[in-house]
Amino acid sequence: MNVLFVDDEAGFLDIIIKRFRKRHIDASGVPDGEQAIERISEGNFDVVVLDVQIPGHRSGIKVLEEIKSRWPLIEVIMLTGHAMLDAARAGMDNGAFDYMVKPVDFDELYYKIIDAYKNKSLQETKLKNKMIN
Repeated sequence: MNVLFVDDEAGFLDIIIKRFRKRHIDASGVPDGEQAIERISEGNFDVVVLDVQIPGHRSGIKVLEEIKSRWPLIEVIMLTGHAMLDAARAGMDNGAFDYMVKPVDFDELYYKIIDAYKNKSLQETKLKNKMIN
């Protein structure tokens, strides 16, 4: 499973990537939306954990919209602070798998990512079966 974390908090990225790698998940991170789109274009990601408030020309919602437009099977989990709950809910309306409020509990995030990966795998299987029939 490949997971991309998009967050401008370098300390958070370092810690979360190390913790997920200890659980044998291929995790990487970028600090903004432009780099996120670039990395997704180059790689094969299953789940993206995306902060609603990221620097750059694209907001978290704009990045979500582009991901779902170009790679609809990638599942996206939005991260938000309490003040940005409306934005996270807007993310759900735009195809996000779910959202979580920061600070996130590592185990909760881990299980949410597992659920998102299972959902992606299920959608891929349905698509393959539809193509065969």
